[in-house]
Amino acid sequence: MRAGFPGFRLGSVLATSFTGTLSERRGDAVERIPTPQRLVDWLVVNGLDVESCTEAQLELARELREAIHAAATAAAMQEALPAPAVEVINHRSSEGRAVAVLTPEGDRRWRLSSPDGVEDALGVIAADAISILAGERDGKLALCASPTCRAAFLDTSQSRTRRWCDMNTCGNRQKKARFNANQRKNS
Repeated sequence: MRAGFPGFRLGSVLATSFTGTLSERRGDAVERIPTPQRLVDWLVVNGLDVESCTEAQLELARELREAIHAAATAAAMQEALPAPAVEVINHRSSEGRAVAVLTPEGDRRWRLSSPDGVEDALGVIAADAISILAGERDGKLALCASPTCRAAFLDTSQSRTRRWCDMNTCGNRQKKARFNANQRKNS
């Protein structure tokens, strides 16, 4: 992590992890990609190796992030997907020219068209969002139960009853608050 910036909240699902680059949306929002270099850092950590990013590309990324969040929130609430969000996701997906490649170890990696292929990386993220929103992935879209977070996540638990986007942050915070409230009530 670069000094002075909040850490990334990484998950196993690319698209919903990307929406987590803005957390605590209903509280004191935390922007985890405030600069083009932080977007580069996030992409690299997630296997989308780019070397540089412009302010304009950062804005495209934020637009995609918010479109995915809006669509995932609507899907989790079983509402119609917002047309503007769908348009942004589809456009970013169609602009990308990344190619899936197989490593000798049997892993899938992404080959971008150039080292500054931020648009290619955003295309991969958009395609991942499409697979989730279209119901092609095992799991159910849900919203974090934290009243300040409300992040969208793909619940892949067996019972599909997961409540928190991340047990180590939102889940622990809520459990601690409940414990403290019970302590005060019992004192």
